[in-house]
Amino acid sequence: MITVYGVYRSRALRVFWLLEEANAVFAHVPVIQSYRLDHPTAEDAPLNTASPAFRAVNPLGQVPALRDGDLLLSESLAICLHLARRTGGNLGPMSPQEEALMEQWALFAATSVEPAAIEILYTYRDKQADTPTGAGILRIAAEKLKRPLHRLEVALEGKDWLLDRFSVADIMVEECLRYAAGYGPLLQEFPNVAKWMSACQSREGFQKVWAARNAEPE
Repeated sequence: MITVYGVYRSRALRVFWLLEEANAVFAHVPVIQSYRLDHPTAEDAPLNTASPAFRAVNPLGQVPALRDGDLLLSESLAICLHLARRTGGNLGPMSPQEEALMEQWALFAATSVEPAAIEILYTYRDKQADTPTGAGILRIAAEKLKRPLHRLEVALEGKDWLLDRFSVADIMVEECLRYAAGYGPLLQEFPNVAKWMSACQSREGFQKVWAARNAEPE
């Protein structure tokens, strides 16, 4: 049985989205981030990333985590790649070449996109965007994203998806880039990327997990 630890308001969203697209059966153990709680180590605290019970699953204290039989994974993109191979059908690789491409897009998302996108997300989350310091952070982070966005723009020329069909590659890259979506000017120079992101987020699978995310407390 596949078991996913985490909540929708976390990087676990990408895992839930893939499972929704795959129509896969799984168990869900809600684990909230400890920073969202005033007293995460209190006896009556909900299961969270500081709870000893969860630290026994992932000593890093991060979500998501995945248990699949004897296999335990704790990196969200590795989880996505595993599940795409395990349950994803057309979401996963159909050849060694496709597997290499999907791994490439996972590493691209993790190293070239997500760090700067997270800077943008945190600037808005911390209500710093309208301050001089925050505005500077946004400009610098957006500049960092220009080269990877140009890479995406070229890759999507004449295509709907990163491969010849919607796949785990699209889920991983979109979910890392989504963190930067609050910065309006970001995609103005990249119409292929903007169209692709809109198509990703219009999918029924994404809409279902996004509704579940919005149903959780902030």
